[in-house]
Amino acid sequence: MLNEHMKAPEFTLKDQHGNDVSLSDFKGKKIVLYFYPKDNTSGCTKQACAFSALNSEIESKNAVIIGVSRDSSASHQKFAEKNGLNFLLLSDPGAEVTNLYGAWQEKTMCGKTSMGVVRTTVIIDENGEVEKVMSKVKAESNPADVNRYLG
Repeated sequence: MLNEHMKAPEFTLKDQHGNDVSLSDFKGKKIVLYFYPKDNTSGCTKQACAFSALNSEIESKNAVIIGVSRDSSASHQKFAEKNGLNFLLLSDPGAEVTNLYGAWQEKTMCGKTSMGVVRTTVIIDENGEVEKVMSKVKAESNPADVNRYLG
């Protein structure tokens, strides 16, 4: 279970360009690590576009935005190009990192229970510790909420 003030679990995943990206690459910056279900779906596109629109303001607060889903790097690249996204998207096909960060949970839809991604945003401080966990966030309002939280 992920708790505030604990050391954020280290990971290395591929970005939309096929490059390895590690949590430790961002030491000295805050990280807005957000987990979302799927590229090119309505809610995920709204959330990504809103983060993209706020990216320069969030960067001015010494923070980086990183989106994570189970989609492939190729899917991420198409999603980023189609929507003009200006931040990193990481591919977690086996949901290992998504699970580590508590975003892989049991969900019920139409009476069926299955495991899936619960939209979650984790803010990691400059020292690599979990500062804030926002669980079951709303796609449309999450980017503005994060920006407000960062001050």
